[in-house]
Amino acid sequence: MSPDDDFEAHRPRLLAVAYGMLGDRGEAEDIVQDAWLRWRATDPGSVRNPEAFLVTVTTRLAIDRFRAARARREAYVGPWLPEPVVTDPAAASPDPLARVLDSERLSLALLVALERLNPVERAVLLLRDVFDLDYAEVAAIVERRPDNCRQIARRARTRVADPARRAPVTAEDEQRIVAAFSAAALRGDLAALTAVLAADAVLFTDGGGVVVAARKPIFGASKIARFLLGVQRKVSFEPVYAFVRVNGDPGIRQSGPDGVVSLLALELDGDGSIANVRIVVNPHKLTRA
Repeated sequence: MSPDDDFEAHRPRLLAVAYGMLGDRGEAEDIVQDAWLRWRATDPGSVRNPEAFLVTVTTRLAIDRFRAARARREAYVGPWLPEPVVTDPAAASPDPLARVLDSERLSLALLVALERLNPVERAVLLLRDVFDLDYAEVAAIVERRPDNCRQIARRARTRVADPARRAPVTAEDEQRIVAAFSAAALRGDLAALTAVLAADAVLFTDGGGVVVAARKPIFGASKIARFLLGVQRKVSFEPVYAFVRVNGDPGIRQSGPDGVVSLLALELDGDGSIANVRIVVNPHKLTRA
């Protein structure tokens, strides 16, 4: 295998690592490009394990980039959500990054929770719990001792309290819940929409100050349902809806005459309700949706 082929074989995983660190696909692609340049400047014969080398380079570049990204997010207008990665069942060729995220369960909920961590904590938790590296491998990447990485991972898990670990939902139940949510929203049926949401559900809307959006989370099924129907009544065009997956979770893409206008990610609970709704309307985050 040539050095170029070696790199391309690992590109989806590298992109997933960088995206997991930053929650921004554009920045993740920049990091992978930088890793490519470093790979090209390296003598391939001196690298015994290309994947380990490339993951190390990518992670360290992402740690450096994370610090600048965090400063920008502190000034972000309203709730910040990661740039969503969409899997469209109708697409002829699935997005390689989306396939990795689906299998690794890098949901929007988990990525938001990871924002509580510092860069090294985030790297350790991602590499160990999401990408399944052993502690010796993680330690070599973040330049810590393996026992130190165990302690970092333990503290990080406590701080994150992994939101992705809900009771599993079958594919049939998932389809039923999402269909009920969509049908109620399209009919403008407040009671039915409220019923499909968990009583303590939370809605987050990311407009980034670019478009009008709720600047604070909305709590409770009734308030969420009223908000969603109120927004729908203000739409001046006939929207087109498509069922998609957003970072592995069921989602709905809403398009208008000029393209995608919003993307909903629905976090389902095992009791047959929608626990959280995350809506991205910031157009800068919808260019690949």
